[in-house]
Amino acid sequence: MEFLDYIIDGIITGVINTTLLEWIAVATGLASVWYSMKENILVYPTGIVSVLIYVYIAFQYKLYADMGVNFYYFVVSVYGWYYWVHPKSDSREQVPVTMNSRNENLFSVALTVGSFSILYFVLSNFTDSDVAFWDSLTTCFAILGMFLMARKKLESWVAWIITDLISIPLYFYKGLVLTSFQFLVFTGIAFAGYFAWKKSMEKEQESKKSNSNSMASTST
Repeated sequence: MEFLDYIIDGIITGVINTTLLEWIAVATGLASVWYSMKENILVYPTGIVSVLIYVYIAFQYKLYADMGVNFYYFVVSVYGWYYWVHPKSDSREQVPVTMNSRNENLFSVALTVGSFSILYFVLSNFTDSDVAFWDSLTTCFAILGMFLMARKKLESWVAWIITDLISIPLYFYKGLVLTSFQFLVFTGIAFAGYFAWKKSMEKEQESKKSNSNSMASTST
């Protein structure tokens, strides 16, 4: 009961103390994730606004790895914006959802482990971060998630789910209660996004199979 009271008091205090800048970051961040689930290109302009604000916020709260990853989000968002709307086929408006190949999975593991190792070493030895391990862990999965999302890979949602689940207690601990709640909402949207993209990918595969069968029967 005392713990529940602590959570409720923390939420109330956090909401009261939330700055207008954080409200804007949360609103645009939620919009970005929602648009991503819908495969809507607005994921990128809304996301860019949110991440640039969080670069500033993360610096204020000594979440240095998170500050760095938000700048990385900005760069990859620009790349993803271009990649999504420049499919190889001229008959498409956007690239389709796909899954990682074996080599892409190996690259994903290497990117996650490598980024965590570098971040943890730097934060532990060259900053005053008091959450070096958790900051590095959530950041390395976020790095992976953003890269895979720019490439429109289904596995991006798995990385985001892990990122969100770690971020919920991390931001609450730092007193950013509204942002912590945002990551709770993100978790639900990430699960929904995974199944939405999976359905989109299966629909694409069925369409290709149907077209292939149609061409085969025409040729015979």
